[in-house]
Amino acid sequence: MNNSKHSDIEIEILLLGKWRFDTSSEKITIEFKDDMTYEQTRVQILLFSKPKELITGNKFNGVWYVSQKKLYLNLKNMPKSFLNLRIPLAFKISIADMVATLGSVFMAESYEVIRINSSKFLIKDKEESIIGTKINNNRSFGL
Repeated sequence: MNNSKHSDIEIEILLLGKWRFDTSSEKITIEFKDDMTYEQTRVQILLFSKPKELITGNKFNGVWYVSQKKLYLNLKNMPKSFLNLRIPLAFKISIADMVATLGSVFMAESYEVIRINSSKFLIKDKEESIIGTKINNNRSFGL
């Protein structure tokens, strides 16, 4: 499961699909799509973090790529954000999406890829190591 044998392209191919990450403060699900976009859901597990979730929402969309064994997530929109106001009989003002896009230009999320294989993924951000587990989308449940 050591990434030293994987190129950036191989890491991108291994990332395709849906992954589950648990950090000390949130549970994260990310689906990496082959068009280099992603859909992310973040659920805050700490009570003092819940207000952040209420403002930003828990769904995020963006563009991803791998360069020099680092995963980059560029946030493009926050469709469930409280700041994306919908005015009745008028239009939608996407304040959160504008802030997310502008912020992502200057501060993309980046994670060092430590290890990866087809079912496990270990990344490191500035503060902690995060383990991801591939979610099998083709599960069949017997009754």
